[in-house]
Amino acid sequence: MVDLPQGFPDGARLPDAAAALGDRFEAAGFELSLVGGPVRDLFLGRLSPDLDFTTDAQPDQILRIVRPWADAVWEIGRDFGTIGLRKSDAEGDYQLEVTTYRAEAYDSDSRKPEVRFGKDLGDDLVRRDFTVNAMALRLPSLELVDPHGGVRDLVGRQLRTPATPEESFSDDPLRMMRAARFASQLSLDIAPEVREAMTQMAGRLEIVSAERVQAELVKLINGQSPRAGIDLMVDTGLADIVLPEVPALKRLDDEHNRHKDVYQHSLQVLEQAADLETDAEGPVPAPDFILRFAALMHDAGKPKTRRFEPGGAVSFRHHDVVGAKMTRKRMQALRFDKDSIRAVTKLVELHMRFYGYGEQEWTDSAVRRYVTDAGDQLERLHRLTRSDVTTRNRRKANRLAHAYDDLEDRIAELKQREELSKIRPHLDGEQIMEILGIPPGPSVGKAYKFLLDHRMEHGPMEHDDAVALLKDWAHKSL
Repeated sequence: MVDLPQGFPDGARLPDAAAALGDRFEAAGFELSLVGGPVRDLFLGRLSPDLDFTTDAQPDQILRIVRPWADAVWEIGRDFGTIGLRKSDAEGDYQLEVTTYRAEAYDSDSRKPEVRFGKDLGDDLVRRDFTVNAMALRLPSLELVDPHGGVRDLVGRQLRTPATPEESFSDDPLRMMRAARFASQLSLDIAPEVREAMTQMAGRLEIVSAERVQAELVKLINGQSPRAGIDLMVDTGLADIVLPEVPALKRLDDEHNRHKDVYQHSLQVLEQAADLETDAEGPVPAPDFILRFAALMHDAGKPKTRRFEPGGAVSFRHHDVVGAKMTRKRMQALRFDKDSIRAVTKLVELHMRFYGYGEQEWTDSAVRRYVTDAGDQLERLHRLTRSDVTTRNRRKANRLAHAYDDLEDRIAELKQREELSKIRPHLDGEQIMEILGIPPGPSVGKAYKFLLDHRMEHGPMEHDDAVALLKDWAHKSL
């Protein structure tokens, strides 16, 4: 590791791999600087194994310099002026990206950036998204280049743009979402002029691809303060484009008058769910996007299901089912993978299942079905259900907590006796056809469902008893 000069925090050090790369570029007659997030992170007391560099060398020249030195090289970003490489040494494994000085802008009707190479480091830095990311460390001289006051803004916890916010967001509208992400990840306050530009230009986010929006949203939700990021998106109108289901909650009264609106309740559930995540060794390691996003969206169906009852009461019947469908549609629009969509929508659909447990005794069958329906999302469902309690009535909150403690105890007891995660009917489809002498078809499905329901209600039984049960059912029902 290379010690950094005065002006950096005590103990800030640069990997030998970065310094060695700087020596190679200097020897070849080119400039090289560590740039962007890695420089910012040096002032935050952390060092990522992913390092970004910028240079006046063109992609072909970069390749000639790095090929003899790197452990691996890839050119997937070559059209954007970026060459990627991997370098391992005694300190660790590093993923490095070297990019030619550039300016990046969007055509008014295009979803893809138009790349233009810049002339020098100053040209490159002024086109960066925010001042805290517009700092560079020249290599190998270790000179800090900070023309836009990035260190000042980082110390002052403020997010500003190197150029005007309008220019920055015109160059890449996704930077507006990135501002919300930094509010979440780094707890930075948004400068008034940046917030105003976001509000005025929010509609321009529509030209950005769903995949890029999704990536920023995941980082925001997984940040240290996701509530701050969501609030900024809602206040500036970005959420109306990316997650319109969320600002819709802000205009909805809560049926229990526990909060000013369901929106605030949902943000509190999001925060409480994040607090229940585990360490890396636990069942729900932090940060967990699936749990957090389900918490944010769990009441998405309330606006569509609100009904005013006689006497002034408000109901939201079936908002869980409606909300799950809305969440699935939104995640599909944002190009999430099928497994993530399945997991989040299942949690949204099941988040109300527990309510009523404290008022009535659940049979073993009901507990089995709860576990079976949750499937591989049971641990997340435990946390989402507990997080959904935001009442200020401590007696009610304690009663619900004790009821869920009791349910988890019931689940643990049944697991000791049965393999709840692998509940199947007493007999499978092949056995049903053989025993009844019937071909594949609807009758097999009906028999399967009957046996599964019986298994849920009464627990496991011996094979011979299951055969007798099936034959008796078939005699009466087929």
